[in-house]
Amino acid sequence: MSNSAKIVFGLGLLTVVAACARQEPQAPMTYSEPAAPIQAEPTYSKY
Repeated sequence: MSNSAKIVFGLGLLTVVAACARQEPQAPMTYSEPAAPIQAEPTYSKY
């Protein structure tokens, strides 16, 4: 293998290892109620 191919392969391998490294746990998601209840808008008959 040429040196440039080895360098490209090494950088690709390093990228995969860095992407698969252990990540910090994320905070749990919390859900809250909407501020005001959602209401349908009034409709008006045209005829």
